Amino acid sequence: MKQGIHPDYRVATVHCACGVTFKTRSTVGNINVDICSHCHPFFTGTQKIVDTEGRVERFKKKYAKKK
Repeated sequence: MKQGIHPDYRVATVHCACGVTFKTRSTVGNINVDICSHCHPFFTGTQKIVDTEGRVERFKKKYAKKK
């Protein structure tokens, strides 16, 4: 590898919105993220539906099986 052309690769702390912090290495420095592997629905197995306008309830009501 050529000397002096590569960026500085140093230890960085990642801060998630859920409160989890962990250390990694990065050229950017400290990183702030909204979703990490501890709170992402794919990794946790939970589904979080963000429904601000009632779309999910209207869909369930419209296509619910009628008795």
